[in-house]
Amino acid sequence: MDNSGKEAEAMALLAEAERKVKNSQSFFSGLFGGMNGSCLFPRGSSKIEEACEIYTRAANMFKMAKNWSAAGNAFCQAAQLHLQLQSKHDAATCFVDAGNAFKKADPQEAINCLMRAIEIYTDMGRFTIAAKHHISIAEIYETELVDIEKAIAHYEQSADYYKGEESNSSANKCLLKVAGYAAQLEQYQKAIDIYEQVGTNAMDSPLLKYSAKDYFFKAALCHFCIDMLNAKLAVQKYEELFPAFSGSRECTLMKKLLDAHEEQNIDSYTEAVKEYDSISRLDQWLTTMLLRIKKTIQGDEEDLR
Repeated sequence: MDNSGKEAEAMALLAEAERKVKNSQSFFSGLFGGMNGSCLFPRGSSKIEEACEIYTRAANMFKMAKNWSAAGNAFCQAAQLHLQLQSKHDAATCFVDAGNAFKKADPQEAINCLMRAIEIYTDMGRFTIAAKHHISIAEIYETELVDIEKAIAHYEQSADYYKGEESNSSANKCLLKVAGYAAQLEQYQKAIDIYEQVGTNAMDSPLLKYSAKDYFFKAALCHFCIDMLNAKLAVQKYEELFPAFSGSRECTLMKKLLDAHEEQNIDSYTEAVKEYDSISRLDQWLTTMLLRIKKTIQGDEEDLR
């Protein structure tokens, strides 16, 4: 069946669902406006359940036809009916399905649907699931709407929920996203606090302690963006706190960069970065931070390499 055939079938299903809704209750107005003001007769609940199923089938048919907005709307219709039936979990599931469909057509509407699902999940005490959907919203703000401040806010909320559920590893992943973006937005102290917190937690874990040096390295770079003396004191603190940091390539690079900055030697700075990059490729975040620091050296050139 081609897409037009699937759409036609989906439209027929929508009409069937609407008929069942009309036949199930004493009045129709207000049904899709939330629970207030709606009054379903008990004998109509089975019709409403059937309508929920049909709306979901229609939504999936629209998905097959790649009509994402229509799919999202049909899932929302099903979600609203589930709320009428007090089926909160089913309603939340449909709002998530709607959000996933709208991601491909209307990112803001996707966020609205996911927020409806989050409201239901938090009301039910399902904070781990709510945290997961806050991450989905953060990712939409990152990639589709490019609103980093709002992405940060949703990663922070997700981290809070994960912490409350003792899912510290998941919380840390969200916090590290916050730290990375905070540093890019020149909110260095916020980034430093997170990197130090996560680094300190990591160094006490046999499985995670290897990554602690990376977090302390990033914290030191953020210090460097504020002030060279801050960075020098931070490196000393991290070496005392975590002796393994002393022998790391990251610590060696920091010391070379500090020396180059103190001497205002642009060539030494660039050479130290090149040497590090030849073994551990610089990612975009590190490149950005290192360029910012480099610009504080007199005689700055345009590139690190």
